[in-house]
Amino acid sequence: MSLAHAFHPTVLREYDIRGIVGKTLTEDDARAVGRAFGTMVVRQGGKTVCTGYDGRISSPALEAALTEGLVSTGLHVLRIGLGPTPMLYFATRDREADAGIMITGSHNPPEYNGIKMMLGKGPVYGRMIQDLGTMAADADFVSGQGSSEEIDVKDAYVDRLLRDYDGPRDLKVAWDAGNGASGEILRRLTARLPGTHVLLFDEIDGTFPNHHPDPTVEKNLVDLKRVVAEQGCDIGIGFDGDGDRIGAIDHKGRVVWGDQLVAIYAGEVLKTHPGATIIADVKASQALFDEIVRHGGQPLMWKTGHSLLKAKMAETGSPLAGEMSGHIFFADKWYGFDDALYCAVRLIGLVSRSGGSLADIRDHLPDLVNTPETRFQVDEERKFAVVEEVKARLQAAGADVNGIDGVRVNTPDGWWLLRASNTQDVLVARAEARSEEALERLKATLIEQLKASGLEAPSFEDGGGGH
Repeated sequence: MSLAHAFHPTVLREYDIRGIVGKTLTEDDARAVGRAFGTMVVRQGGKTVCTGYDGRISSPALEAALTEGLVSTGLHVLRIGLGPTPMLYFATRDREADAGIMITGSHNPPEYNGIKMMLGKGPVYGRMIQDLGTMAADADFVSGQGSSEEIDVKDAYVDRLLRDYDGPRDLKVAWDAGNGASGEILRRLTARLPGTHVLLFDEIDGTFPNHHPDPTVEKNLVDLKRVVAEQGCDIGIGFDGDGDRIGAIDHKGRVVWGDQLVAIYAGEVLKTHPGATIIADVKASQALFDEIVRHGGQPLMWKTGHSLLKAKMAETGSPLAGEMSGHIFFADKWYGFDDALYCAVRLIGLVSRSGGSLADIRDHLPDLVNTPETRFQVDEERKFAVVEEVKARLQAAGADVNGIDGVRVNTPDGWWLLRASNTQDVLVARAEARSEEALERLKATLIEQLKASGLEAPSFEDGGGGH
């Protein structure tokens, strides 16, 4: 029989593999990914690979099929079982495996699932993911007699998370696991972390019965805000479905957004890494880049996408990077991958040592007004072309344009951004200014540019995210 396999054209994405279970993503797809990715690992001289899966209903069966594919290439598979994506990254480093592969739908709705991969110490993205599709279509697989075993890394992972905690003052912390894959690890972590801990929705449930597991959308933080207020907590922390993105609120119930968290971490990291490069994506606030400079660091604005930031960190030797979306990466004392549980431990320690509150630290950041990150649907074929048209018009007009990822336009009023999503058929717009009047002017310019390319203007009021 032929092992050739064709994936649905929508599932091989820029940073991962993702689809709707039973429709665009099946166990056969997972088996083919195992064969293709396993072949890639073997051809690079690899012998072992770690696998893990999140709390979705479909995840155990997909992981079993994936493992079958990996074993067929002659690899030894270390199966860590159910847990957050960063635990899989940790296991891959801790066990010195040659690769890691995670079954996870991340923060997508319950009917979705997907696959995230690492090869060596780096992410698998872009061209490499497309190559897996080509290898599967050509049945370009190695074959061998591999094996698998189940291993338990939970205690080792929690030990490592706790190792860098150094808070002298106990805090009261509310945690919202969103019924995602972090629940069990969170229980083990908070049982040993100093302070008082209130856990919400820590039962792992792939139907996400309480709210959607995305802490970067404010409506998903309602329960966390309520518990912080009712129980007098110092901090509230939320996780996405697979534990690689963090959300935070202060004791006043205000969201501390991803770029604000990076600004807060940067002040600490730059004490031990003076003059270091700190990286953030193009959606991040100007306040973050200014804050990095104020602490003596070198700000670097880079493309949005967790894989792209990880790769740039490795290239520049940066100790810290982060995205608006709550993916935050510590290479200071940690491994350079995005781990919301680790970010939480660092945040609690930082606030504990500060002698004040997270609200006090947040209030030291400049107060800017901005739109939410607003997404609006544009045909897949058209979205990149629109960005190029806008860029050409602006450059012809002599505007101050950063074209690293879409267009980020600086003006005396502030800045606005238009970029094409790598994962959806949408354009993403955002603007930030020092006053409401200035923000209105920026939005008007952005809308004018969209109209010039024949697009309806988005409504900035309901974009979600942003601050």
